[in-house]
Amino acid sequence: MIQETRTHTCRGCGSPNIVKNGTNRSGSPQYHCKECGVYRVLKPKQAYSETERQRVLRACLQRCSLRGVERIFDMARQTVTQWIKAHVQHAPDFRETLLPAAPDDVLELDEIWSFVRKKEDPRWVWTALYRRTRQIVAFAIGDRSKATYLRLWKSIPEEYKHCHTFSDFWAASKQVFPAETHGCVGKETGETAHRERWNNTLRQRDLMSIMRELPSGFFFSTT
Repeated sequence: MIQETRTHTCRGCGSPNIVKNGTNRSGSPQYHCKECGVYRVLKPKQAYSETERQRVLRACLQRCSLRGVERIFDMARQTVTQWIKAHVQHAPDFRETLLPAAPDDVLELDEIWSFVRKKEDPRWVWTALYRRTRQIVAFAIGDRSKATYLRLWKSIPEEYKHCHTFSDFWAASKQVFPAETHGCVGKETGETAHRERWNNTLRQRDLMSIMRELPSGFFFSTT
């Protein structure tokens, strides 16, 4: 049997006069140098490369959950969260991503229902989808009142407010959106088909990912 003994030295001054000093929050061994007095990690982990960071961010953009990323790439969720926050800070402003509105552009309006903790506390998420790019350009969260619909109207970018809009037959839409450009239609017309499909995607995939990240005691409806 061959055994190899390795002697560690201080990463600051190079002195071998160091002693163990427990572990840090990540479980990595630490040491204390009696020569220069520093407290450091004995064998610090190597920094992730930019290639690895981009691979993780691409996985997140494909709606992989944080726990899924943790298992696949063998890294802490806290690290992934920090990378996501830094990435978002450099993302372009929402209005910079919008195309100039054209005279024949259409916004599809619809809502999706959920609840917080219990069904007696319902919430409706109202959104406006820009048909040409399938981009959500405005939203409002609340009840089914005129006040919530008014918040949706106010959140629509100014140059998009002249677009034709389609929604279901909910009365509040007629009270808020201009009659000359707004139409109330049924699902059979196909005028809100893209918006209905977005709802289905949210129910079947995105909400399930959200649910996996929530602590116990939080409840969502996918209806």
